[in-house]
Amino acid sequence: MNGTFSALPALRRAVRRAAQRYGLPAEVRSRLVLSVADVAAPEFAARRTVTFVTDVETDRDGGTPVMAATLTAPHTLGPLIATDLPLPPAPTTPATSVTWRVPLAKEGAPQRLGRPQPGSAPQSEAEALDEELRATLAHADVLMAEHRRLKHELAETNGGVLALYVQLEERDEQLRQAHGSMLKELEDALRPAPLRVEGLELAVHYEPADPHAPTGGDLYDWFTLADGTLHVTIVDALGHGVRSTRSALDVTHAVRTLALEGHPLQSILGRAHDLLTPLDPALMATALLARIHPATGEVQLANGSHPPALLLQAGGSARYLQVPGRGVGFPMPGSERVLRTRLDPGDLLILYTDGLTESRRNPLEGEERLVASARRHAEKPLAAIPAAIAAEMHTVVLHPDDTLALAIRIPRPPHGTPR
Repeated sequence: MNGTFSALPALRRAVRRAAQRYGLPAEVRSRLVLSVADVAAPEFAARRTVTFVTDVETDRDGGTPVMAATLTAPHTLGPLIATDLPLPPAPTTPATSVTWRVPLAKEGAPQRLGRPQPGSAPQSEAEALDEELRATLAHADVLMAEHRRLKHELAETNGGVLALYVQLEERDEQLRQAHGSMLKELEDALRPAPLRVEGLELAVHYEPADPHAPTGGDLYDWFTLADGTLHVTIVDALGHGVRSTRSALDVTHAVRTLALEGHPLQSILGRAHDLLTPLDPALMATALLARIHPATGEVQLANGSHPPALLLQAGGSARYLQVPGRGVGFPMPGSERVLRTRLDPGDLLILYTDGLTESRRNPLEGEERLVASARRHAEKPLAAIPAAIAAEMHTVVLHPDDTLALAIRIPRPPHGTPR
């Protein structure tokens, strides 16, 4: 169907009649009509004419017939705009033409290429518009139904995913509880048994940086020597997890063996280094060794790169018991000397690891806060003091680390009873 047009109504009717003759579905027909009109509208607004030509061709495979509809604007001043159309056109070379190629059903195609097959009487414009509108609404209904179906499937899928998520959360909680129970048993196995020493009160608090992995490198050991003296070892092995735990255990076991063999306190850390580092060259650990004689209150301290013990006297004065030395695995390991002091009734001795004082990355501030905290809690039952101090020291934690706090006190005698 060929023709020259100067107004949209006539062009629309021509395109619609051509589409009807070629048997295009109503939805495709409406898209073609709108697309041709959109391209021609600027030309008509400028009072220029266009031509519209249709023909039948075969596709590149030579099998499927296609309707080729070409709009040409011979007097246009620039290339025709053919973007964002309801029916995309085929690529064309001339800037003055736009061609649409619409596949035709083989049984509905003209028998002779280039000559449309006569059909039934053409529809009126109103009938064609009504058919196109009905086709569009039917297509919209199909899309809405598909949308509802997809929403329903999505809701069912989300429900299933949610149920699965709940099941996974429940299973995860069960696994966390089992894991926590197992680690608690492991932690209990790593700690020495509770110890009762006549004339002394002992209490300890341990808090891992990760509650789900309480096997860090902070360990303690306590036992009594043959003369009744209490020996305490505090170890902080470098590293994390099971490896640091193994290193800390090696150090505590070596120190216990050397102490029970009767080696002098000052020599124990150096000897432990000599025993352990050939077996584990990467081992590095700080350690603090303390001995307290219950009857006399005499205290001996040896230190290897570890935070100093805090002595809080019954009268309220406090001081850190500094002892120079280097830890196991450090250059020139061992305690340079043994510090000797005395615990009087009511005095409080606190041994700890750096996780207690360095949670804010400022050891000096941590030591000041520890003194203040110890003073605030000193009158509590000793069993509650280490945990209370740790809770107060960790109100703000910028640098989480395993924390160990151990408290020793000679109880005051009953009122009126001489020591």
